Amino acid sequence: MPLPYQWQWRIDKWRNALRNFFGLGGSSQPRPKLCPACGALVGINATKCHECGTSLRFSLAAVSKSLSGIFGEHESPVTTALLIANILMFGVSYLAASAAGRGGGLSILWGLGGEAQFRLGMSIPLPYLIATNEWWRLVTAMFLHGGLIHIGFNMMALMQLGPALEELYGSARYFFLYVVTGAFGFLASAATGHFSIGASGALLGLVGLMLAITSKRGGTYMRELRSRLISSVAILFVLGFMGMGIDNWAHGGGLAAGFALGKIFTDRQPMNSNERRTAYALGWLAGVVVIVSFVFMFLHFHDPFPGR
Repeated sequence: MPLPYQWQWRIDKWRNALRNFFGLGGSSQPRPKLCPACGALVGINATKCHECGTSLRFSLAAVSKSLSGIFGEHESPVTTALLIANILMFGVSYLAASAAGRGGGLSILWGLGGEAQFRLGMSIPLPYLIATNEWWRLVTAMFLHGGLIHIGFNMMALMQLGPALEELYGSARYFFLYVVTGAFGFLASAATGHFSIGASGALLGLVGLMLAITSKRGGTYMRELRSRLISSVAILFVLGFMGMGIDNWAHGGGLAAGFALGKIFTDRQPMNSNERRTAYALGWLAGVVVIVSFVFMFLHFHDPFPGR
């Protein structure tokens, strides 16, 4: 059965992006291109931008441009990548829980905690973090979920909040803000003695960014949006105090970090080559932190489990 047109188009775009990223090129005639850092039109055979001096092959901007095409250059590539990463890690969590004898029955709905999640990078209380130096858990924990209900709600929130903020801040800065607010949320959770997982700390960070934006912009719509956001956050915290298995400290930490960063960062796309370079550097810094965190998780996966 043939694929729908939308998926054919998407697969062709991913294939072309991968071919370009690995230097395989295509069969079409070469065309002039835009500098990924400043947007200037450069020649077909140019290797360096004549306006800002950015390398068109090996700069952070050039590599970021190539990678963004894999996930849809104009379709919130970072949000799409985060969605895929969370779903993949949920699959890994389920397999690990099943191997440990905890994946049967309705546990897939909200019961994938325990040893498997600990080994995959669950956030742990601060004294243990300090004793073991496993700070990478503050990052890996935001890609883990306790069941289908948990990941379902979080990914719906991600797809509602993420694309608009990614378009507003630019993909690189958006990714940096997502990772920083999520990690700060788990730091707050760890400081109060909690074991925790989930993307909701980072998602509350996005809410904090939106609250900061509404506080800097006037108008009826901004006031109404701020009121709705505050009401939603208040309900979420009430549910947490009612013992619904919600980590209010991770939510509060992410929310506070997002609001503070929203006040610091300009709520618009980078406008010149210097701002773009800074944005790409922040995005790549966040990317390196995420990759290194998962490397440490794999290296420590078979460490003795504290409960034994």
